[in-house]
Amino acid sequence: MRYRNVDVELSDPIAAIDLDRDQSGIGLLVRWQGRLVGFSLEPLELGSAISTEALTLIIERRFTSALLRVRSEAFIAAGRPLARDHRPVTLSVAICTKDRAQRLRRLLSSLKAALSEGSPFATVEVIVVDNASVDDQTRDVVAEFPGFRWVREARTGLDFARNAAVHAAGGDLLAYLDDDVVIDRGWFRGLYAAWSDCPGSGGFSGLVLPFRLDTKAQISFEQLGGFGRGFERIHHREVKFDNPIFPAAAGNVGAGCNMAFDRKLLIELGGFDEALDTGAPLPGGGDLDIFYRVLRSGRGIVYEPQYAVFHEHRETMPQLRRQYWTWGLGFMAFLVKAWQTDVAMRPMHVATARWWFRFQVLRMLRYLRQGSLQYALFSFAELRGAVQGLAGEYGRSQRRSDRIRKAVDRAARHVA
Repeated sequence: MRYRNVDVELSDPIAAIDLDRDQSGIGLLVRWQGRLVGFSLEPLELGSAISTEALTLIIERRFTSALLRVRSEAFIAAGRPLARDHRPVTLSVAICTKDRAQRLRRLLSSLKAALSEGSPFATVEVIVVDNASVDDQTRDVVAEFPGFRWVREARTGLDFARNAAVHAAGGDLLAYLDDDVVIDRGWFRGLYAAWSDCPGSGGFSGLVLPFRLDTKAQISFEQLGGFGRGFERIHHREVKFDNPIFPAAAGNVGAGCNMAFDRKLLIELGGFDEALDTGAPLPGGGDLDIFYRVLRSGRGIVYEPQYAVFHEHRETMPQLRRQYWTWGLGFMAFLVKAWQTDVAMRPMHVATARWWFRFQVLRMLRYLRQGSLQYALFSFAELRGAVQGLAGEYGRSQRRSDRIRKAVDRAARHVA
């Protein structure tokens, strides 16, 4: 079971597609003059051929309204200045990584290629935060890209590395990329457009598409919604009248693998919570927490679909089940932390937990009624993680983080 990713530019002639013998569908990404219009999974017969006419019909059926919207937006934009805010803005791009040199090289190559086409930012710096890798491969990969900077963070944990980036960066905006993504060619333009239209926003999130669809797990994840938040810009503010548990339910703001913030705001907020996203024991929650705190500060977060990346999804079903487990664990650990520190919002935190458990249980039962045992197991894994998250995981993680700090400090004093 394998799907082919197909990237179609509608301003060019549409070409026929011949699937390989082991391919049973396509992940269809559609653009108009470079602008992302939409994405859909299209199951097809194994090894089939898709004529130009058949592909055109699929595109018309799936994307006509979205294409009209994108073309209308482009027409309106052509009649106004390129940017509403003409102040020069500088950008720092941070990649926090540990022992994944090959994926890091792939991401840095995509950044280099995009930068070679030019960037609308006044300056762009790329910082790789090496989060205590066991060897020199990460530093060696960064050395292959002149102008990109390597920084080491000896304290193991993603939020330790994210905070190291805050202090190492000099840009007005600080964008974070996970090492298992590749940026779209319009990534810089998309982020700049979101900032220039909404310069007072505290943060920005972007579209996350599948890098490849070669396994059942990767296809299943997309069938369940993946990281998708749609192809229209969304302005997230602290209060949403159609969502009474927002911003406690901050997961719909975006994904931590592709996010950016006003760097000065991050400093004012004290950076990322280093007791979240600590690695294997608690591999999540850090992005939810920072989204929540940015929104609680009174600053908005803009979701911009043209600010897009391609993500390497989990390859196997056990890996995917673990991902859902981490989501439940991280969400509830974040919610416990928010309940402890934001007393005024406690009723919302309790309501959010109740809503979340009810939603997950009903979804699991629905999958079971439909005979989708694998999907039900994903929901069960997320529920199991959530129970662990409620049962003191945030406090345990705080103590782990303190031990990591002390161990690194002792090692540094010993070397000195």
